[in-house]
Amino acid sequence: MAISLSDQASGRTVRLRAWRESDAPLVLRAFRVPDLAEQSSLPVVTPQDALGWIASWDGAGHAFAVTVGDDGPVVGNVALTGSPGLEGAWVSYWVLPEVRRLGIAAAATDRLARWAFERLGIHRLRLAHRTDNPASCRVAAKAGFRPEGVERRDGYDVEFHARHG
Repeated sequence: MAISLSDQASGRTVRLRAWRESDAPLVLRAFRVPDLAEQSSLPVVTPQDALGWIASWDGAGHAFAVTVGDDGPVVGNVALTGSPGLEGAWVSYWVLPEVRRLGIAAAATDRLARWAFERLGIHRLRLAHRTDNPASCRVAAKAGFRPEGVERRDGYDVEFHARHG
């Protein structure tokens, strides 16, 4: 599945598109970044693992490669998982280190949220981040997600955010 959404954030066109098998080298490179490797539910250490990561989204939710420009390279991921019922679906995002702090993650997350509200009829979206990740908190806020609370986990705290359609 592909959607064509764009955002003129800071003069850039941020687009979301379906992941392709040809994106596997980028996925492998992304999950070699230590903070991204910690976020993956699957180990991504070989080209086959990267293909498996892409394939794992089939039927598990909606994941989109984030690109900048019409035919620009993939620079990140935004995804929607879980049941869209009363508790709301979950949003996740990541971008490569070289494009962080450019507003791309927030623009892509905002676009995903609007698509979920308009196309899927979801009424509430949720996301969570570790409290020791202030950059992720800024992304959530810029994408229109409001803080809802903090939960202590084993050794760290997690802040929850939500956005309503």
